[in-house]
Amino acid sequence: MTLPTLRSTSAAAMLACCLLGQAHAAGSAATVPPAATTPAAAAVAPLRLDAALPVGPQVKLGKLANGLSYYIQRNGRPEKKLELRLVVKAGSILEDEDQLGLAHFTEHMAFNGSSHFKRHELVSYLQAAGVKFGADLNAYTGFDETVYILPLPTDDPQLVARGFQVLEDWAHGLSFNPADIDSERGIVLEELRLGKGATDRINKVLLPKVLNGSRYAERLPIGKEEVLKTFSPDAIKRFYHDWYRPELMAVVVVGDIDPAEAERLIAQHFGPLKNPVPARPRPVVEMPEPAASESLVVTDKEAGANAIYIRYPIQAKAEPKTVGEYRQALVENLYGFILGQRMHELTQQAKPPFIQGGSGMGTVVRGYRSFTASAVLGQGGYAPAVGALMEEGQRARQFGFSAAELERAKKTMLRNYERLYQERDKMDSAAYVGEYLRHFLAQEAIPGIDNEYRYAGQLVPGITLEEVNAAARLAIPAGGNKLVVYTGAQREGVAPPLAAELLAAVNAAEKTGVKAREEKVYASVLMERPPKAGSIVKQSRDERLGLTELTLSNGVKVVLKPTDFNNDQVLMSAVRFGGQSLFDEGDIFNARYASAIVGQMGVLDYSPSDLSKILAGKAAGAGTTLGWLSETVSGRAASADVETMLQLAYLEMTRPRQDAAIYSAFIDKQRELAKTSLTRPEAVFNDAIAGAQFNNHPRVARAPRPQDFDHVDLARVMEIYNSRMASAKDFTFFLVGSFDVERIKPLLATYLGGLPTPDVAAGYKDLGVRPARGVIKKEVRFGAEAKSLVALSFTGDAVYSEAEQMRVRALVEVLNLKLVEVLREQMGLIYSGEVAGGLAKIPYPGYAINIKLPCGPENVDQVIAATFAEIRKVQQQGVTAADLDKVRAGWAKSYRKGLRENGYWLAQLQTALVNGSDPAALLDFEARANAITPAELAETARRYFDMDNYLQAVLYPQAPAKRGAD
Repeated sequence: MTLPTLRSTSAAAMLACCLLGQAHAAGSAATVPPAATTPAAAAVAPLRLDAALPVGPQVKLGKLANGLSYYIQRNGRPEKKLELRLVVKAGSILEDEDQLGLAHFTEHMAFNGSSHFKRHELVSYLQAAGVKFGADLNAYTGFDETVYILPLPTDDPQLVARGFQVLEDWAHGLSFNPADIDSERGIVLEELRLGKGATDRINKVLLPKVLNGSRYAERLPIGKEEVLKTFSPDAIKRFYHDWYRPELMAVVVVGDIDPAEAERLIAQHFGPLKNPVPARPRPVVEMPEPAASESLVVTDKEAGANAIYIRYPIQAKAEPKTVGEYRQALVENLYGFILGQRMHELTQQAKPPFIQGGSGMGTVVRGYRSFTASAVLGQGGYAPAVGALMEEGQRARQFGFSAAELERAKKTMLRNYERLYQERDKMDSAAYVGEYLRHFLAQEAIPGIDNEYRYAGQLVPGITLEEVNAAARLAIPAGGNKLVVYTGAQREGVAPPLAAELLAAVNAAEKTGVKAREEKVYASVLMERPPKAGSIVKQSRDERLGLTELTLSNGVKVVLKPTDFNNDQVLMSAVRFGGQSLFDEGDIFNARYASAIVGQMGVLDYSPSDLSKILAGKAAGAGTTLGWLSETVSGRAASADVETMLQLAYLEMTRPRQDAAIYSAFIDKQRELAKTSLTRPEAVFNDAIAGAQFNNHPRVARAPRPQDFDHVDLARVMEIYNSRMASAKDFTFFLVGSFDVERIKPLLATYLGGLPTPDVAAGYKDLGVRPARGVIKKEVRFGAEAKSLVALSFTGDAVYSEAEQMRVRALVEVLNLKLVEVLREQMGLIYSGEVAGGLAKIPYPGYAINIKLPCGPENVDQVIAATFAEIRKVQQQGVTAADLDKVRAGWAKSYRKGLRENGYWLAQLQTALVNGSDPAALLDFEARANAITPAELAETARRYFDMDNYLQAVLYPQAPAKRGAD
């Protein structure tokens, strides 16, 4: 069900770490559309509220005789691609005591040998087809399900057929070779190690309370270390036999395939599967309710920002099954959106009660939900946050919302439905897959966007303020049992609250009297009159790339690429050299935070909250960034709202708003966050690397310190921002998406041609920031867990060219393949690792290749030695043709997909401008990739992996304190 979610993001979801981090994986948008119709205009017949929600016509839903369900949809985006999923209603909740972690381990074994693929053979076979392990080929395990993910190109019918064979093997053909199980233990244990830290330690205390002592708290998917180390092959085989059975499975097929052929392949590969006799009953896990309110305070020296979470009684959650229930879900979404907006407004006060906060109905685990309120705490601590959360909830409960608030929420909701409907034939297959997974696992309705658009058109206008207010009163508790949780960092001189104090504060705040909210009257339009328009003085055409290039009367250049990739999307970006590099060291922090601060304060006389209300029902946004070497303007809009996007960009540059209260709130927030910015070991490590690599150069951005913000001044921030952004001289704007060139020209002449262009420096300064040379080795000891991180960085000067850039990136991709193959699969030393890097042309021609490898402290030396051995092997022997072919295949798949995406074209066009290269080079990308030879990569490796010039840094856990003599 594509019901648009309007609720503002609940900021604090500091408990989300408990519930969102529990799925574990084995692998690491042209023509102008017709005038938009409102959803109401799409109505063709009155709706019956008691009518069942149908299965949409876009999907074929079926079931084999053995109980296996299947979903098939033909979808052409991306072209020549197929999304396959095997979904099993078997997760960690079904594990026996000797199987804790084996649902997830079973998922790992799916890539380690089956009826038709030997160990490592499957991954290698699919990589040769451009399917990357981790990024494409993957799987995840949750409490209640395991999902296997297989995207495939459809150019080769044999490969498609082979894909269904892979799914069949996963369903009932895993080998579970004892030697392969033992080999995989190290990888899974490294994944478990990777998850250790403050969040894990806090969760161990919180989960039994958050999950009400249910079985869920005892069945985290990652499992228990002692079981993973010692379980017998029989234990995992028993889990597989008991729960991997067709009646608990679904196959999802969405993409560029004939539905009849997909159905034939499903029947061929899954029809013969049989359920075990007798079949073990799948238990239903219930969520008990505690008898009284509780509070909990959990601190950790490595925790991030302090937060509070208030959860009211858990209730069963049923998915809408009728049109009437769908309507009720719309009602809940509307009041949730309004409440979220109110909470956001509180953060824009001079002394906000919290940094970020929210409240509303949320899922606890599948089938259960509760009303929660949460906040990331500011300088005032928990007391003002508790007061504000309770006050806003009780205000909404007692006095409800205003007619104006509801009207804005309705406009936003209807616009969201309209955009989904406009893009219905341009939706990515993966988005549809998600709906079908939820239908199988949670019985979420799948009526299809055509039906949902019709429902919204008929139902939303008739929703009354009285019923929205009634629904809010019903949802927002007036008291009763609750769980109140405080989590935070252990900081010297800062005492957390006592649990009893915390609960008492919430109970008292619930009883505090509140007053009705005063509704402010907002403008109906953003700009009452447009600026004085410029004109188009020059126009040219690039037929190769389908570009129209305009020069406006003020000198601003515009590059237009109309596309049919999406029906309702326009992306905009503009760039000019300059940025923070033009300002002296005394202004480092003013320049660094200038665009972030200005972006927080709004435009004209409108705060960001005002703007969201004025623009209700519009799909448009714009912003500016004062970067290190350049300034950028960015925006995005629905096709009908391009003028609004251009207005916002115009105002961001010419009429930024200054607001001392919002500025003060921003600075206080940053100071508070900075206090815990270096509590996490990884943050301390990254900070140390930056310092060592650049000799603590003041221009290199490191983790913020609270005292940094003592150097930020609002008047100077505005002066710096205006000195750059108030002039559009030398800006080049790019617009890509669903627009008509002739129709958009007058808007461009008005808003971009109307921008002032006084003289301004249009170039960056090379301030001489360079990586230190020589071999630098650094150890950092921080953190309580027995986990390490190895970082290697190779940097230096380079001669930039597009061909050389491609060779370096090919080398990086090959090394990623080899590190997974050797360090993970052969040696079991890591769960995941990454090689990243390439060439840069500005501010000087250079290169950087960075390698990061998490591992156990006891394996650091082995990991480093094995990594250097792989580098030397490439330097001496080159790369195999097979590995290079895998890289090319992956690139080709990504490139062909990118050619049908607005974002890809926008990025490529702007990058070509910045680098001074020919944008048409993207047209022969595959030819250039195919020209790379294994021998060239050996030479590339020798050139860029200089064994006399690199940084090697290792993070170790904090050394235990030495004990004195007894």
